[in-house]
Amino acid sequence: MAEVSATMVKELREKTGAGMMDCKKALAESGGDFAKAEEWLRKKGIAKAGSKEGRVAAEGVIGTYIHGGRIGVIVEVNCETDFVARNTDFQDLVKDVAMQIAAASPKYVRREEVPADLLEKEKDIQRALLKQQGKPEAMWDKILVGKVEKYYEQVCLVDQLWVKDDKKKVGEMITERAAKIGEKVAVRRFVRYEVGEGIEKKKDDLAAEVAKTLGQA
Repeated sequence: MAEVSATMVKELREKTGAGMMDCKKALAESGGDFAKAEEWLRKKGIAKAGSKEGRVAAEGVIGTYIHGGRIGVIVEVNCETDFVARNTDFQDLVKDVAMQIAAASPKYVRREEVPADLLEKEKDIQRALLKQQGKPEAMWDKILVGKVEKYYEQVCLVDQLWVKDDKKKVGEMITERAAKIGEKVAVRRFVRYEVGEGIEKKKDDLAAEVAKTLGQA
């Protein structure tokens, strides 16, 4: 596959309106040929969906998903019209997004939402690990790019690998579905609950308990 630069991705993104990862994949699959890459995006329905970016998606639904009575998700997914919000394809998409959140536990919808101080903290941790591993300091910045991408894949919903098909990311899945639905689709926000989360569980010290019991005997 041809090497794809950030400049190439940016240029194709501006031309088609498709997402960065979609543009990168299209260029890689097309050997760096812009015309073929654009055609690849159109065949996937991605360029068509991307062209809707400027439109407002203010309708939609609040979807819910409960797993085993222990994990619960509430998610808002937006579209452009109430008609589409009632559409089966859209409802299925909302359900898939809710299940993804339940299974993969993202913290944010997209990378722009990650607080700058939290990202810097993650970079500091990775730098410390690189130093501990004896990696040359001159290579740290290059290695950090990949580490940050991995971090986004863990904490950002649209950057996560889709649990139903790990060959694509959640953002790609949403874009493809949006092309089929024919409207702009966007995940706005979500909340995930897990039984016992945030509660400090009591840890019994068996030895101390036995000693206490014997002392009372």
